[in-house]
Amino acid sequence: MEPRTLLAEAIGTFALLFAGMLAITNDASLLGIAFAHGLAIAVMAMALGTVSGGQFNPAVSIGLSLTGHQDWRTTAAYIPAQLVGAVLGAAAALVVAGQGALSKVGYANPALATGVGAGAGLLAEIIATAFLVLVVVKVAIYQRSVLGGLVVGLTVVVGVLAVGPETGAALNPARALGSAVVSGQWANHWIYWVGPVLGAGLGAFIATYTENVRPRPEPRLPN
Repeated sequence: MEPRTLLAEAIGTFALLFAGMLAITNDASLLGIAFAHGLAIAVMAMALGTVSGGQFNPAVSIGLSLTGHQDWRTTAAYIPAQLVGAVLGAAAALVVAGQGALSKVGYANPALATGVGAGAGLLAEIIATAFLVLVVVKVAIYQRSVLGGLVVGLTVVVGVLAVGPETGAALNPARALGSAVVSGQWANHWIYWVGPVLGAGLGAFIATYTENVRPRPEPRLPN
């Protein structure tokens, strides 16, 4: 494994945490927060995608291995790099914004909204991450679109807009870990690991199954 690929994954995940947490700290609207996360992924993927693939998310890395597009040794190397980048990005956001400002917004830590149970939160993270991994595999891998990074980033925007008010829309264990480390708040943290990993499996299955399905020929009617 080349150090530059691990560095690329760490930098991209750093950018996600730094931009996303500061957007929340600066009282951005839900739309602004969604685009801060999504555009961070988009621009970093398009900048660093040729180096590492621009995954920046353990769930995405797992999804690529489940579909056979990435060996498990690469995924096992990428995930620690992503987690380190996330923690450093969160720490940088803390230094820039200050503890007082970040503490007012719960250190931008993904959390379940009042009245949202663990089961509902888990389901939300599973579904939103499944969409994300589905798009990554279909658009960036099968279709090899030059706009793949942008489309993936927009999928993150959709996910944050859809389930952000309910769960904080991590869709990414690294995103949840970074803010949890700097905040020391670990309530329901397991949801942001189990949900995205299960969602990655679901998205990988759908992507592979639908890619392999071919239209069946119409049966010929007897003359």
